[in-house]
Amino acid sequence: MNSTFLTLNSTDFLKGLIMAVLSSVITVIYQTVEAGSLVFDWKAIGTMALTSGLAYIMKNLFTNSTGKFFGKEK
Repeated sequence: MNSTFLTLNSTDFLKGLIMAVLSSVITVIYQTVEAGSLVFDWKAIGTMALTSGLAYIMKNLFTNSTGKFFGKEK
Protein backbone atom coordinates (compact mmCIF):
# COMPACT_ATOMS: atom_id res chain seq x y z
CA MET A 1 0.00 0.00 0.00
CA ASN A 2 1.19 3.50 -0.79
CA SER A 3 1.95 5.81 2.10
CA THR A 4 -0.08 8.96 2.66
CA PHE A 5 1.11 12.54 2.25
CA LEU A 6 4.05 13.40 4.56
CA THR A 7 4.41 9.82 5.83
CA LEU A 8 6.69 6.96 4.86
CA ASN A 9 6.41 3.23 5.35
CA SER A 10 8.94 0.41 5.22
CA THR A 11 8.23 -0.21 1.53
CA ASP A 12 9.34 3.35 0.74
CA PHE A 13 12.67 2.76 2.45
CA LEU A 14 13.13 -0.60 0.74
CA LYS A 15 12.46 0.93 -2.68
CA GLY A 16 14.83 3.79 -1.84
CA LEU A 17 17.54 1.24 -1.04
CA ILE A 18 16.88 -0.54 -4.33
CA MET A 19 17.19 2.79 -6.18
CA ALA A 20 20.49 3.48 -4.42
CA VAL A 21 21.89 0.08 -5.37
CA LEU A 22 20.72 0.32 -8.98
CA SER A 23 22.15 3.81 -9.42
CA SER A 24 25.47 2.59 -8.02
CA VAL A 25 25.55 -0.28 -10.51
CA ILE A 26 24.79 2.10 -13.37
CA THR A 27 27.53 4.46 -12.17
CA VAL A 28 30.06 1.60 -12.10
CA ILE A 29 29.05 0.52 -15.61
CA TYR A 30 29.32 4.10 -16.88
CA GLN A 31 32.75 4.60 -15.31
CA THR A 32 33.98 1.30 -16.76
CA VAL A 33 32.85 2.24 -20.25
CA GLU A 34 34.33 5.73 -19.95
CA ALA A 35 37.73 4.59 -18.64
CA GLY A 36 37.93 1.39 -20.65
CA SER A 37 38.95 -0.54 -17.55
CA LEU A 38 37.72 -1.35 -14.07
CA VAL A 39 38.68 1.85 -12.27
CA PHE A 40 36.28 2.76 -9.48
CA ASP A 41 35.71 6.23 -8.08
CA TRP A 42 34.13 5.19 -4.80
CA LYS A 43 33.32 8.76 -3.81
CA ALA A 44 31.29 9.30 -6.99
CA ILE A 45 29.57 5.93 -6.60
CA GLY A 46 28.66 6.64 -2.97
CA THR A 47 27.47 10.15 -3.78
CA MET A 48 25.26 8.85 -6.58
CA ALA A 49 23.79 6.13 -4.35
CA LEU A 50 23.07 8.54 -1.51
CA THR A 51 21.52 11.25 -3.64
CA SER A 52 19.34 8.92 -5.70
CA GLY A 53 18.11 7.04 -2.62
CA LEU A 54 17.31 10.26 -0.76
CA ALA A 55 15.62 11.78 -3.81
CA TYR A 56 13.35 8.74 -4.11
CA ILE A 57 12.45 8.86 -0.42
CA MET A 58 11.76 12.61 -0.61
CA LYS A 59 9.55 12.05 -3.66
CA ASN A 60 7.55 9.46 -1.72
CA LEU A 61 7.32 11.76 1.30
CA PHE A 62 5.65 14.50 -0.74
CA THR A 63 3.37 12.20 -2.77
CA ASN A 64 -0.01 11.02 -1.52
CA SER A 65 -1.42 7.49 -1.78
CA THR A 66 -2.92 8.20 -5.21
CA GLY A 67 0.41 9.39 -6.63
CA LYS A 68 -0.33 13.12 -6.69
CA PHE A 69 2.76 15.21 -5.89
CA PHE A 70 2.12 17.70 -3.02
CA GLY A 71 -1.46 16.46 -2.85
CA LYS A 72 -3.09 16.08 0.54
CA GLU A 73 -5.52 13.25 1.24
CA LYS A 74 -9.19 14.18 1.05
